[in-house]
Amino acid sequence: MSAAPLSGRLALVTGASRGIGRAVADGLHAAGAHVVRLARSLQEGSADRRTDLRCDVTDPRAVERAIGRVLTELGVPDVVVNNAGTFFIKRIEETTPDEFERTIAVNLMGPFLVARALVPHFVQRGTGHLVTIGSVSDHVAYSGSTAYAASKYGLRGMHEVLRQDLSRTGVRTTLVSPGPVDTPMWDAVDPDSKPGFTKRSAMLQAEDVAAAVLYAVTQAPRVDVTEIRLMPTVYTARG
Repeated sequence: MSAAPLSGRLALVTGASRGIGRAVADGLHAAGAHVVRLARSLQEGSADRRTDLRCDVTDPRAVERAIGRVLTELGVPDVVVNNAGTFFIKRIEETTPDEFERTIAVNLMGPFLVARALVPHFVQRGTGHLVTIGSVSDHVAYSGSTAYAASKYGLRGMHEVLRQDLSRTGVRTTLVSPGPVDTPMWDAVDPDSKPGFTKRSAMLQAEDVAAAVLYAVTQAPRVDVTEIRLMPTVYTARG
């Protein structure tokens, strides 16, 4: 593989201010891409093949504005990584309607809005790669993850439909479904203090997920890596 296999390419990553999103953005940048990072907490600016845009992906108008700027100023991305997400563990009777709604908004509505804005441009051009960051919780049910599982199972469903709809257009799709990853999302849960949870020292690292994304998007155009599942070598059934 070339030292800069994505040289001259444009990539867009959501939720790119920390954790998996930041690692993915850094990995694509290191591979030569100009990377647009979207997140609510970013300070807007552009330098050294990086463009940062502040955007709440749950807000249709904010997504429309941000994607509009990208299309006007930089062009149609070659790679889009839908990564923005939120996570908590509560049983259904403890989960408020607002918490459930917010989880669906970030984990499912956000990817929908970004894909809706860019997929037609991919199809018109005949190329593009849509990467969805799912979770082990998009195919395995864990106790206490009502809202998160609903959002991630829904995300898998949306991605599978997109895969089918785009299968003859030249547009590639990849679903990356990692197990527990040691990111700040676990801070509130404190899995090290709870029996049955994978300890943070044994979890995947954000860079592991970034490496999987880079693998998928740097394959020859004839290769469509449709799904990648990652799990820690040592993990528990609880997460």
